[in-house]
Amino acid sequence: MGSEGKEHWIAELRRHLAAAKALRAEANADPRMAQDRLRLRGWQADRLAATYRDLLDSERYRAAARFFLTDLYGPKDFSERDHEVERVLPTMSATLPAAGIRTIALAIEVDALSEELDAAMVAELRRARAMAKITGKAYAEAYRRCGRRDHRELQLRLIGEIGEALAALVRKPLVHAALRLMRGPAKLAGLAELHAFLEDGYNAFHTMGDSTEFLAAITTREAIVLQQLFDGAARPFDIPGED
Repeated sequence: MGSEGKEHWIAELRRHLAAAKALRAEANADPRMAQDRLRLRGWQADRLAATYRDLLDSERYRAAARFFLTDLYGPKDFSERDHEVERVLPTMSATLPAAGIRTIALAIEVDALSEELDAAMVAELRRARAMAKITGKAYAEAYRRCGRRDHRELQLRLIGEIGEALAALVRKPLVHAALRLMRGPAKLAGLAELHAFLEDGYNAFHTMGDSTEFLAAITTREAIVLQQLFDGAARPFDIPGED
């Protein structure tokens, strides 16, 4: 990926950062909305932990599963990481490999999309008076009322692309050493969250080795859950063939 590719991903970063920032500001302006968003994300994190309990219990896959469920798909607040990215955008093209820029751009696109979808879910759960105590049934009904299937499918596709981008980063020579050397300077420069995101993702995938089965498990299970939610299945979070 040459300089034109880098510029493309820098432009994508700017666009998705602006979207995520605006959505987060809107949510945080209302303390009740911010609280409800955290409650929703906590429920979603518990659901994901149940769906991927086998990966979290696996010595090989544990680190990668934790990274996906906390740094990409979980309840973590990414405001500081996104602020750091925004601050270093002018120099990012010169200091990061194209694969690293693409990984961050995809993660922030997921962030912006999640902000939008979570806001819609909170609105539907409030309408159903189900926000105080979210149940699987209430969540599924709100999910269907929200619709936006194309956005849900895009979110899942992006998660897979981030996994592939991290796997590609692991295969690049010298990246591990570069990330390790950057840890101290990044902290001093106020870029600790951004560096931790890249290093944690790299280390998780490096430890795991071949990521084919792991990424297939994530994308396949989430596609099944998505389909079952839209179909109105009685037990939409159960994966057929698994205990």
